[in-house]
Amino acid sequence: MRLTTKGRFAVTAMIDLALRQGNGPVTLSGISQRQAISLSYLEQLFGKLRRHEIVESVRGPGGGYSLARSADKVTVADIIIAVDEPIDATQCGGKENCHGADAASGTRCMTHELWATLNAKMVDFLDSVTLQDLVDQQKQKEQNVVVMHRHAPSENTEAKHIGVN
Repeated sequence: MRLTTKGRFAVTAMIDLALRQGNGPVTLSGISQRQAISLSYLEQLFGKLRRHEIVESVRGPGGGYSLARSADKVTVADIIIAVDEPIDATQCGGKENCHGADAASGTRCMTHELWATLNAKMVDFLDSVTLQDLVDQQKQKEQNVVVMHRHAPSENTEAKHIGVN
């Protein structure tokens, strides 16, 4: 099971939007440049996010996108589900016919319950992480980088390690 580009890009773009929305609507071209995501791909993703009422669009000069609700009310699961990203590790896509295309004659594989349980745990986890959590993590990373640059060690001093991963 792996998250596809669609889900990763949607979450990345939403973090970018949430970090910058305090200054008004955020343009997709800006997100595209900062995150190296195709503008046409972002347009598709944000169309889906808008239809799921996760973002709002503002037309005209100075237009762009903003969050439709606060970042602490948007979960990673909301974002991934909005862009039609399946959260499913089963071979059958949850149809319980792992050994055949016809649901009537197909049977579940021996590990179906394992993967179905993993699906539930993944959804629970992604539903527990808010966009605000990711924004806070990003701000903390950026703050640590700034601190490291400000305290760059000179030749005669010992380097101080700051918890940046």
